[in-house]
Amino acid sequence: MSTTSEVQGSFYLGKLYDPEANQLLERPLEYDPRDLTTHGVILGMTGSGKTGLGISLLEEATLSGVPSIVIDPKGDVSNLLLAFPNLEPGDFLPWVNVDDARRRNMTVEGYAAFIAKAWREGLAQWGEGPERVAQYRGSADFTVYTPGSDAGMPVSVVQMLEAPPLSWDEEEETLRERIRGTVSALLGLVGMETDPVRSREHILLSNIFEHCWRKGEGLDIGKLVGYVQNPPITKLGVVDLDLFFPKADRLALALALNGIVAAPSFENWIVGMPLDIQQILYRNGQPRVSVFYIAHLSDQERMFFVSLLLQGVQAWLRGQSGTTSLRALLYFDELYGYMPPYPANPPSKVPLLTLLKQARAYGLGVVLATQNPVDLDYKALTNAGTWFVGKLQTDRDKARVLEGLEGAAAEAGGALDRAYFDRVIASLQNRVFLMHNVHAGRPQVFMTRWALSYLRGPLTREQIRSLKKMPSAAAATITPIPHPLSPTPYPLTPSSATPYAKVPPQLPSSLSILYLEPRVFPEGYCDNLRRETPFPVKLLESHLVYRPHLYGAAKVDFKSRVPDLFHTGSVSRAISASEDDRIFDWGNESLKVDPQVLSYQPRPEGVFAEVSEEVKAAVGVRRLQDGFRGYLERSQVLTLLYNARLEMYSEVGEAKEDFLARLQARARELSDGEAEKVRSRYQTQLVRLQDKLERAQRDLADKQALWDAKKRESTISIVESGFSLLLGKRPTRAVSTAASKQRMADQARMAVEERQAEVENLKEQIARLTEERDDAVVKIQDKYQEGITELEEKRFRPSQAAIRLETFALVWAPTWEIAVDVGGERKEYRFAGYED
Repeated sequence: MSTTSEVQGSFYLGKLYDPEANQLLERPLEYDPRDLTTHGVILGMTGSGKTGLGISLLEEATLSGVPSIVIDPKGDVSNLLLAFPNLEPGDFLPWVNVDDARRRNMTVEGYAAFIAKAWREGLAQWGEGPERVAQYRGSADFTVYTPGSDAGMPVSVVQMLEAPPLSWDEEEETLRERIRGTVSALLGLVGMETDPVRSREHILLSNIFEHCWRKGEGLDIGKLVGYVQNPPITKLGVVDLDLFFPKADRLALALALNGIVAAPSFENWIVGMPLDIQQILYRNGQPRVSVFYIAHLSDQERMFFVSLLLQGVQAWLRGQSGTTSLRALLYFDELYGYMPPYPANPPSKVPLLTLLKQARAYGLGVVLATQNPVDLDYKALTNAGTWFVGKLQTDRDKARVLEGLEGAAAEAGGALDRAYFDRVIASLQNRVFLMHNVHAGRPQVFMTRWALSYLRGPLTREQIRSLKKMPSAAAATITPIPHPLSPTPYPLTPSSATPYAKVPPQLPSSLSILYLEPRVFPEGYCDNLRRETPFPVKLLESHLVYRPHLYGAAKVDFKSRVPDLFHTGSVSRAISASEDDRIFDWGNESLKVDPQVLSYQPRPEGVFAEVSEEVKAAVGVRRLQDGFRGYLERSQVLTLLYNARLEMYSEVGEAKEDFLARLQARARELSDGEAEKVRSRYQTQLVRLQDKLERAQRDLADKQALWDAKKRESTISIVESGFSLLLGKRPTRAVSTAASKQRMADQARMAVEERQAEVENLKEQIARLTEERDDAVVKIQDKYQEGITELEEKRFRPSQAAIRLETFALVWAPTWEIAVDVGGERKEYRFAGYED
C-alpha cells in the first residue's frame, strides 16, 4: 500500500511513532493544510531533524499548489532546490560535502554514488520515488533571492520607501506601524538601536516619512539625507525643530545615512526584482517557491531586509480577500533574534506579531522554526495552532516549550497534560516529533518522512550562484529597477524661428481655454546640451510659443448585471489644432495633458501659433465635440477575463497572473471544502477499522506469546517422555501429558493463524477504503483544476448615456524656440516645454 496515496489531500509529513515501545507504526500522519492558517512552530536542537521537517512541510505545500516565501538565515532551507528526479550520482556530485567523503575514506565520486543510492532507497522505504520528486520540481517556479548580492536573484528595496497606496483616514495606525518599522530598520542598518518614543533620530525620520507619505511623495535614501539636513517641517511636537534636534547633530545623522548610499555594495540593493509580494508568490499564475537567502549579510543588514520583507507581506495581505484555505506559506527558519521575549523589540518583531494575529483570515500560514526555544516571545506564539516539538538540548529548553504549549492550549480553550508532554518530549529521538495541533483531538508522535530534496546542509554564497546554472532550476525573469539618478536628456531638434501672434485668437465662448504650465526651461535644456557637446554653450535668445491642442476629458460608466459590474473610468485625449489641421482624429493623440498643471492664464512672455479654422466657429466646435463622443463610444472598451469553469471574472485592472492566482486559490478553497466532506464521510469507518486492527494486533501479540509458551511446554513434555523410556519407567502418564501439551500448542497455533487472518483482512479493508477515499478526493481536485487556466475575454462597452463629458477645451501647450551659441556657431532649437 503506497504511503503517499494514503494521505491524499493532506500533507504527508511522516508516520506515527510509539514512543513507549520505541517503534515506528505503519499509520501515516495526516495533517490538514488548512490547520496551518493558524500558524505553526517547529522547535528542536541541532540534529533533531528540524530542518528536514521544515523542508518536508514546504515540499508538501508545493505539491499542493501553495506558494511559499522562505526566509533562510543560514542557508539550510535553500536545499529545497536540490531535488533530482533521476537520482543519479552525477546529480548529487556537485553538492556533496567533500569533508563527509573524506571522513568515510571515500572519493567524492564514490560518496556521490553512496548518497544517490541512500536517497533512492530512503524514498522507497517511505513510499516515495522519482515520480514524486519530478512532480515536486514541476509544481512550482523555484528562485533563490540574495538581497545585497548578485549570487542569486538580486532584490531591489527602493520601492519599499515609496508611499503606500493606503488612506490615512482609514489606515493611519497601519501606516504609522510601517513607518516605525522602516525607520527602525534604517537606523539599525547604520548601527543605531533606537527607541521610537525617546530617540531624536527615530522621531525626526518618522515625522519626515509621515509628512512625505501623507502628500503621496515617495522617498529614497538620497532624498532622505537631504530632508534630514533641511527638513520639510519646522516643529517636532510643540518644540522648534532646531531646539529639539540642532542642525549640527542632524548633520551627523545625515552623514551616517549617506554612508549607506556611498558604499559601493549599496548598488546591489537597488537593482533586481522589486519586493512585489504578488509577483514573488506567483509567476504567470504558477505558484512560486521564493527563498530569501540572507546568510551572507551582516546582522544589521539581515534585520533591515527582513523587516522590509515582512512589512511588504503585511501590506500585500490587506489587498486579499478572506479565505479558509491555505493561500500561501511564510516560512522563517532560525528565528533567533527576530522575535525575542519582552522587553526586546527589534524592527522585525512588530510585523511578525501582526502577521500572527491577522494573517489567518486571509489564508496565509506562518511557520517559525528555531533551535533556541528560550529566545522566543511565547506570549506571541499563543496564536500558533500547531507545535512540532523535537529533541531538545536542556531541561530549561523543555520547561520553556511546556510553558508555551500551555499558553497555546489555553488560548484555544483547552488544557495541557503537562506530565504526559514532559515524559514524551524527554523520550524523543532524532527525526521524532511531538505534534500538538489545536484542531486535532489529541497530540501525536511521529517520525518525519524522507525528504524529496537532498539535505546537503547550509549552502555557501558560491553554491547559491551555482544554483542559477542548474537547468532544472526555474529562474525568474528579472525586471531591473533603473538607478534613480539616471539622466534623461531632452530631444535636440534644430528649428528656425517663425513669427507668432502676441495675443491668442478669438474663439467661440462654448470652448473653454486652458494653458499648460511649462515644466522645462531653456536653462535646463542648455545644461543638457552642455553634457552632449565638448564645446561651450551660451543661450542667446528664447521664445515661449503656445501651440493649440483640442482637449477632451470624460467619465465613462461601464455597467453590467452579470458580472455585477459598475466601474467608472476616466479618459482624456488631446489632438493638434494648428492652422494646417483639417482632419481631427482623436485616436492620434498629440500630447499627454496633466490636469494638475492646467491654468487659466498664459505666461506674459508667451506668443501664440495660429489655430485651425474649424475651431474658430461655434458650429465647428459642436462637430468636434460630437466627434469626441463618437470616438469614445467606438473606442472605450472594458475587457475582463472570464473563467467558465469557476464562472469568475477578473477585477477591473487585475493583471492576468493575479487573476490566475485568484482562480487557483478559489479552486483550492472549493476543492478543500468538498474534499473535507468526503474525508469526513470515510473517517468514521476508517477510525473504527483502525481501532479494530490495533486491538487485533495486540490480541495477536498475546496469542503469539501464548503459542510460543505452549510450544516450549510441549517440547519439554516430549523430552521428559523420552527420558522416561530411556530410564525404563512406564511412559503412559508422560506420553499422555506430552499429547495434551501438543494439543494445547496446536490450539494456540490455530488461534494465532485465525487472528493473523483477521489482521490481514482488516488491513485489506483499510487499504480498499483508503484507496476509495483517495480516488474520490483526486476526482474532486481534478474537477476543480480542469479548465482552471482557460480564459476568455469579455468586452463591455458604454452606452451613449454612460459617457459624461467633463471638459472640452482648447489647451495651449508651451514650446520653446531658442538660439544658442555652440562653440562660436549659432544654432536654433525647438523643444516641448511641458514634458518632464
